[in-house]
Amino acid sequence: MPTSSILLIIPPLTQLNTPYPSTAYLTGFLRRRGYTVDQADVGIEMVLGLFSQSGLTRVFEELRSRTDADLPGEARQMLSLSHTYVETIDSVIQFLQGRDPTLATRIFQGEFLPQGPRFTNEESTTSLHKRSDYQTDRAKHLATLYLEDLADLIQATISPHFALSRYAESIAMGASSFDPIAAALASPPSLPDELMLNAMWQHVEKCQPSVVGLTVPFPGNLYGGLRMGQALKSKFPEITVVLGGGYPNTELRQVNDPRVFDYVDFITMDDGELPFLCLLEHLEGQREEADLCRTFLRTESKVVWRDGAKERNPTMAELGTPTYSGLNLTQYLSILDTLNPMHRLWSDGHWNKLTVAHGCYWKQCTFCDVGLDYIGRYEAAPSEVLVDRIEAMMAETGTRGFHFVDEAAPPAGLKQLALILLERGVTISWWGNVRFEPAFTPDLCRLLAASGCIALTAGLEAASDRLLEEMKKGITVDQTVRVAQACRQAGILIHAYLMYGLPGQTIDEAVDSLERVRQLFAHDLIQSAFWHRFSATAHSPIGLNPERYGIRRLGPTFGGFAENDLVYADVKGMLPDWVGQGLRSALHQYIEGEALEQDVRAWFTEPVSKPHVRRDWVKRILATPYPEDPSLSERRFVWIGGEPYQETVKGNRVRMFLPNRTMDESCTLPKENAEWLLDLIHRSTPRGADGGHSYPTFKDTRVAYLQDGPNGFDSMLHSPAFEKARAIGLLLV
Repeated sequence: MPTSSILLIIPPLTQLNTPYPSTAYLTGFLRRRGYTVDQADVGIEMVLGLFSQSGLTRVFEELRSRTDADLPGEARQMLSLSHTYVETIDSVIQFLQGRDPTLATRIFQGEFLPQGPRFTNEESTTSLHKRSDYQTDRAKHLATLYLEDLADLIQATISPHFALSRYAESIAMGASSFDPIAAALASPPSLPDELMLNAMWQHVEKCQPSVVGLTVPFPGNLYGGLRMGQALKSKFPEITVVLGGGYPNTELRQVNDPRVFDYVDFITMDDGELPFLCLLEHLEGQREEADLCRTFLRTESKVVWRDGAKERNPTMAELGTPTYSGLNLTQYLSILDTLNPMHRLWSDGHWNKLTVAHGCYWKQCTFCDVGLDYIGRYEAAPSEVLVDRIEAMMAETGTRGFHFVDEAAPPAGLKQLALILLERGVTISWWGNVRFEPAFTPDLCRLLAASGCIALTAGLEAASDRLLEEMKKGITVDQTVRVAQACRQAGILIHAYLMYGLPGQTIDEAVDSLERVRQLFAHDLIQSAFWHRFSATAHSPIGLNPERYGIRRLGPTFGGFAENDLVYADVKGMLPDWVGQGLRSALHQYIEGEALEQDVRAWFTEPVSKPHVRRDWVKRILATPYPEDPSLSERRFVWIGGEPYQETVKGNRVRMFLPNRTMDESCTLPKENAEWLLDLIHRSTPRGADGGHSYPTFKDTRVAYLQDGPNGFDSMLHSPAFEKARAIGLLLV
């Protein structure tokens, strides 16, 4: 019988709108095995403590203790309105939590919130009216600017490491040596640190844990996690502290500095379920230290690696259902730094998090950590089990929004997921990450949309066929247009991940990429994007063999702590910073629907060549017929429309009515053809709560068609009635 009591903590800071899912996954897994597990998001609690009347009062009291010469002009201006900030903060927080929607009108009218630098830096007045017709959305955006002003003030004056979505990120970025982190942890706690630790102590007192797990998904969580580990080891050395998550999985695979273990007892690698389970068994005297799984620890002042466990990783079916039990979902904030309908998904509202598959089914991209477990070990979750988990999480949280956080969700898995959702009649809204590949046909996109898909994210990366081939991305820019077109026709929003500065990329290629991105936005094929500079990582094919890919590694020298981002020189010349600035400036305007017809050369501060991409590149692709599906004969018919009905017109002819949620079509055809079509639609309709419905294939349908002769089925296939049925909702997927 398990004896350990476990507290899993999300350190500051990830998202303000929804919990990071790692503790929810691990809590569900461990509870299924009989352990007592609590979880806490100390990040959101720290933010709520800071953005409160008492928290802001302390901020402004500290500012008043300084001379005017110590404060930036913006800080003095905000200090003069300190009473207004203190009076309004609690009501603004309640509004962003969705607990007081009536405040929207007052915020929108413009006289309620004090307006700091963010209000003047953002072109908020014109942008707001163009991007949203809803008063509540505009009020959320103004309230977000208000919070960002306060965050900027805190960062500029009392806590240089504070930001709304990360905490002390710069300390952990590129920290090959533990020295700067140790120095930061040796300094007195800041006000945010104090609020963080106060929140942690409340959970420790309530839960009385014997083991505390700290999840560190990003560099912006490391300092907070280690600061809490430091406090725990000082006050309760008998509590075992475990560190895991995305940051150690990528950065700490070679850690050998024993000082790290002054703050934590163990560091686990890759998926945490099996390492944590083995560690608990070890702590309970049921497993030898040598038989731990993927775990670092300190023994006799040296860091050692233990991975003697013989057990295999739990399968996707064995992991159990993630649970948010213990996390108060009503305390999270809907933050709108933009009203772009796609971009806002990351920060607006709670999303239940799940994965369709572990790892990546493609795993060939040269810039990606394809050799590490979280990418390289691919396993799809059984779709029936996935929908079971969806229903369980809906019942627990009361919300129907799901974000599938896959590295790249497989098209086949998404198709099966969509079918089971439709068969069971489960209504959700969902989005996730995919690849821009031809498998996402117009019919598949329509099926995904019918099941609740509202948006997809995918990597367009360099938006250059030459570079996409170099990085083994397995897509082309023309394919991207087709996939985006299929999504747009289905009503699915698209966000594109973009990179610049890849090895060997020229300035001309960067300009061409911007022109392609401009056209994609101008035709509303993508609605959002993010452009970042390429970085070579130690565990990617490029990082493991830099010379092969045209770069020369310059550093950093490993100092015993982190190793991931590499310092390198591009043999053919690095893209200058002004190129990236131009790309990002243009993209910012495109996201807001601005400057879509402007010559892309205008965004760069230095002269650049005219793009080699035709200005009608996208238009020409859209004007050509959609490529014929090479696997059509194996596709299955699925009906996503309403229930058809018919009436007799005259003699052997009937009028058939084909409805869906937004329109109806009618057609007149011979009775025997109408009956055949009705039968096909009936057999193609998702039904059966237990799943497993057999959908007719195109090949079998052709063979079984009632008319004889080589052209009978093809004639029916191109008849007005069949084409109307296809338009209404008879899909081939």
